[in-house]
Amino acid sequence: MKLKDTLALPRTDFPMRAGLPQREPERLSHWEESDLYGRLRAAREGAPKYVLHDGPPYANGHVHLGTALNKILKDFVLKSQAQLGRDVPYVPGWDCHGMPIEHQVVRGLRERGEEAGPQEVRRHCRDFAERFIDVQRAEFKRLGVLGNWNDPYLTVDPAYESAIVEAFGRLHEKGYIYRGLRSIHWCTTCQTALANAEVEYDKEHESRTIFVRFPVRPGDEAEARGVPADAGVLIWTTTPWTIPANVAIAVHPELEYVLVGGDAGGTILAKARLEDVAAEIGWKDFPVEKSWTGSELLGLPTSHPLADRESPVVDADYVTADDGTGAVHTAPGHGAEDFETGQRLGLPILVPVGKDGRFTAEAGRHVGEHVFAANDAIVEDLRESGTLLADGRLVHSYPTCWRCHQNLIFLATEQWFLNVEHESLRARCLEAVDETRWVPAWGHDRMAGSVEARPDWCLSRQRAWGVPIPAFRCRSCAEAVLTPEIVTHVSALVREHGSDVWFERAASDLVPAGTACGSCGSSDLEIDGNILDVWFDAACSHLAVLASGRWPELSWPADLYLEAVDQHRGWFQVSLLNSMAIRGKAPFKAVLTHGLILDTNLRKMSKSLGNVVSPEEVLEQHGADVLRSYMASVDATTDIPFSMDSLKPAADQYRKIRNTLRFLLGNLAGFDPDRDAVPEAELRPLDRQALHRLLELSAEVRQAYEDLTFHSVHRLLLGYLTTDVSAGYGHMLKDRLYADGPGSLERRSAQTVLFAITREVVQLLAPITCFTADEAWEHLPAWSGKPDSVHLASLPEHPPADAELLAAWRRLEEVREEVLKALEAEREAKRIGKSTEAALLIGASGDLHALLAAHAAQLEEFFVVSGVALAPEGEAAPEGAHAGEREGLWIAASVAEGAKCPRCWLHRSDGGALESHPEVCGRCARVLEEMGVTPDAE
Repeated sequence: MKLKDTLALPRTDFPMRAGLPQREPERLSHWEESDLYGRLRAAREGAPKYVLHDGPPYANGHVHLGTALNKILKDFVLKSQAQLGRDVPYVPGWDCHGMPIEHQVVRGLRERGEEAGPQEVRRHCRDFAERFIDVQRAEFKRLGVLGNWNDPYLTVDPAYESAIVEAFGRLHEKGYIYRGLRSIHWCTTCQTALANAEVEYDKEHESRTIFVRFPVRPGDEAEARGVPADAGVLIWTTTPWTIPANVAIAVHPELEYVLVGGDAGGTILAKARLEDVAAEIGWKDFPVEKSWTGSELLGLPTSHPLADRESPVVDADYVTADDGTGAVHTAPGHGAEDFETGQRLGLPILVPVGKDGRFTAEAGRHVGEHVFAANDAIVEDLRESGTLLADGRLVHSYPTCWRCHQNLIFLATEQWFLNVEHESLRARCLEAVDETRWVPAWGHDRMAGSVEARPDWCLSRQRAWGVPIPAFRCRSCAEAVLTPEIVTHVSALVREHGSDVWFERAASDLVPAGTACGSCGSSDLEIDGNILDVWFDAACSHLAVLASGRWPELSWPADLYLEAVDQHRGWFQVSLLNSMAIRGKAPFKAVLTHGLILDTNLRKMSKSLGNVVSPEEVLEQHGADVLRSYMASVDATTDIPFSMDSLKPAADQYRKIRNTLRFLLGNLAGFDPDRDAVPEAELRPLDRQALHRLLELSAEVRQAYEDLTFHSVHRLLLGYLTTDVSAGYGHMLKDRLYADGPGSLERRSAQTVLFAITREVVQLLAPITCFTADEAWEHLPAWSGKPDSVHLASLPEHPPADAELLAAWRRLEEVREEVLKALEAEREAKRIGKSTEAALLIGASGDLHALLAAHAAQLEEFFVVSGVALAPEGEAAPEGAHAGEREGLWIAASVAEGAKCPRCWLHRSDGGALESHPEVCGRCARVLEEMGVTPDAE
């Protein structure tokens, strides 16, 4: 037997090469075959419950990195809460209705030259959604996400659709729902209304800008205000196409307005804007001839520049002197603020534009032209009329449709709305925002701001793929007909047949017998024809899922909602509005907001932009655990720029973690926790210190999991494994682990703590690197009651770490940093190679000297050298000693005395202490005797 063979070197079947792309699918299959999720639920029966409610992704394509990030973060939460001993039911869901799906289906039908009615479109949409539910389910599972994948919630399920109808009916019955004419965002491509959350501003657009002078109409009104007959009021706008719909000019009552002559030729505008406007138009001479406050100009009649009608001056407090002329062109049919002004003052609502964005006959000679295409022609009309003073171009952010990404217009149409002021709903929502825990904290202000700014919610859509608004219209008087009885009846039909029933039956078959118009008594009704905003589907999930009883393991409200930052305007907000209106309480206790995945140009990754990185590409190259590790290593509450190169540091860090786990597992060979574990009171001092460092680390990581700061978890664990374990405690132990007797107290003491470290770290890593942790768990020595998967285990309860012991540990580590510097100097001078060739003489004073003296027996092991002596307190440092920075510390390193033991490589002076093994040091000789190794065998 060679001396090397007498050492207890690390031995484990845990492979150094991870092979994640090959091994992870195998482990995933085992999880499914063994019903790991079901067994986890059973293992936590009766434990405190933690419910994370899944915000439903759209079933409209493959998963991209943004959706992968979202699901991985949710899995971090669920697995960490399970490790903390809680019951974590997880019912994933999908959003199946709405424009994202219908848009793709209709486009595909057109490309194939197929014509399809609403029922056929809906059938294709349903097939499309079901196909991608299966695709995304497999992709989410491949990421390691555990959940109730066999019974998810789907917004297309009849029971869910019925809950949507019921929720709308309850809101209507409570007075939140009204039908009215409003100027809202309208997509002329999709030909439907859009809600706030469906409007994007990430596209720059070049607009025509115009300064137009509205001539003052001579007469008593102008004369009473001292306005000359040849004067005109100047407006500026970036939407020339809305001029045909102008009915007024808005001014701020408190701003000062001036009449300027010279080059301006008797033009009225805000005094604060005069210099800038003059520069833009090119006025050189523009003397102020008269001034008024805005309130003094109210009622002043001007002539529309292109039509024979009056445009009076009216007041509006949103008018500012920040840009333009301080006098705002007002077209209530094509602007939200304009519409409010029109409603307040009783102005006519002109809408000379159809739903396709083309001018109607009301626009005169421009009939049939698309509004954007007509801009140039209208500018020329104004030029010919003599009212155009200047025109130009402006590049600015412009609202676009979230689905087709085409520019939007404002269009006054009759829609169904939810009144956010009814029963102080907005104020109550803001109170609920204050009562919710927001992670990170800035989510509070972002959410509060979005609630404060939101208008009434436009609920109706003019599409086919969605849940119908259960309303009818009287053919006799055109009044809307919607009663609780109708809602109950329609809801029951939808629950039994699905929402397709609305498109398959006549109005008379969809209402209870005897239903009549409440206004005129007629029973001749027609279907309203609108569907609900898809965001309303999602907003009802807390009712249709958490509170339905369909999944009894869930509870209302949820402990956590977790989605991307854009959901402050989206799912977070609409769920809050819905829940506060119906139940009077927020549907969530806490909300975690994560950032967006960006490309290398810092653009949001999205399928429509074609800049997504496929998770499949990442998994094929690196595996899920590297991607999960990367997602944990970054602060996911901020936006994350990503490329494949971004994964290289994460892959390196993963390898370091894996290699350290392999070292730990290798040194547990032959260790039986039930038989060989050493009680804490009998642990070697170094091992006890390491144990309490573990307790400290575990408490920090557990708190980071509770705080939902996963990047802190990753940082703590990576730092601990690479610094505290691999470069620290594990390095210090090698001599004792390898060279001491296999069953000696010294080695078992070390193994006891290494086992505690490995078990705890693997469990703490399990929420992050879920496949690798489960693999490492299988290679841990068995003990009574060991679960067969790390994901079935709960982190053990621990007493607090010994603060005094850890304080001593940290002071010794500071000394070790100085020792390493002294050893490096000896190494550079080529006097030593490995640190075990050195011996140390250390000087210190005061408390540090006392600390070193108290730990004198373990300093050799702690510094990994072959000898340590402590100089008498106050002794001067010898020449060439390394000086520390505090408490008189100095270190004199030298070549150790004695011969190098060929077995343990330590330098010892007791070689030949035993005649049986004269070639090794005394310790190694005793070990060889205990092992029964004879000289001849060597």
